[in-house]
Amino acid sequence: MIRRYLVERRSWLLFFISAQALVLLIAFLDKAIPFGPILYIVFLTTTLFLIFFIFRYNKETRFYKQLEERDNNLDLSALAGADSPLESVVETSMINLAEHLRQSASRHQVALEQEKDDLLAWIHEVKTPLTAMRLMMDRLEDETMKTALTYEWLRIHLLLDKQLHQKRLPFMENDLYIEQVNLESLTYAEIKTLQTWCIQKGIGFDLDFEVTDVLSDAKWLAFILRQLLTNAVKYNDPHAADIVIRTRRRDERTVLEVSDHGRGIEPKDLPRIFDKGFTSTAWHQDSAATGMGLYLAKKAAESMLIHIAVRSEPGAGTTFTLTFPLPNEVMRITGM
Repeated sequence: MIRRYLVERRSWLLFFISAQALVLLIAFLDKAIPFGPILYIVFLTTTLFLIFFIFRYNKETRFYKQLEERDNNLDLSALAGADSPLESVVETSMINLAEHLRQSASRHQVALEQEKDDLLAWIHEVKTPLTAMRLMMDRLEDETMKTALTYEWLRIHLLLDKQLHQKRLPFMENDLYIEQVNLESLTYAEIKTLQTWCIQKGIGFDLDFEVTDVLSDAKWLAFILRQLLTNAVKYNDPHAADIVIRTRRRDERTVLEVSDHGRGIEPKDLPRIFDKGFTSTAWHQDSAATGMGLYLAKKAAESMLIHIAVRSEPGAGTTFTLTFPLPNEVMRITGM
């Protein structure tokens, strides 16, 4: 702060130093003026000026130091009052700007809430004709047409489901309900949803549940598992080995693994696959990838203290691992 204050007052300092130098020069050149007394006067005035300068530095920088140290928020209550007319201009400007930003943020928040509510209402409305379409498809006798339509219906259903959970994610803490969840039943339900797609690709499942029950939120855990399963089915080679889903104990924690035998993930992409909007650098022609599924799964898992990890080898497949928290850690989620 002292350096910036010196730069701010450099014109005053230069003026004072120049004036003192001019007085000394005149006294040195004019023999009628005694140089010693003039030198003494210059010394006294310089001393007084330094005392005045230190006093003004402490007084003038107090307000700006608090500006520099304050948090970057719109709360100006802790800010010291202005001690000068110029500081009052700054203070008034900041108060007006903070109030404007508060009102603007409030309006934007209301608009976002309205947009979220409208989108959620639209998604729920779209589900009605989707359900009707499913009933109509079930009555089709042409199996080829039925399979094709069911696959496209499933894609729409999964996209709507992803959009629904994406909008709910910021408020996920208010939506959590921790209970005993049966992993085997949950997995079977998700596999059944993808049944048509799996039959079309000739993909089966190898299930091994050493542990069946965990404490978690059934709805959000189903969403996470859905993202992992859709990725596994999407990238598993047709008619290759089955997708393996198994649970086990590791260090007293329950671990769930989903392994496919697809194209795998490039090592350079592994650290980024959970980033929002990231898609493979090696498969840019894959226009169906949105880069949102794993991002949303990761965010939802973090809120439930579930650790999600991945290991992969290009050309050999990918394994996603969900490590569930201990029961006493789960209690932190509910605030108990």
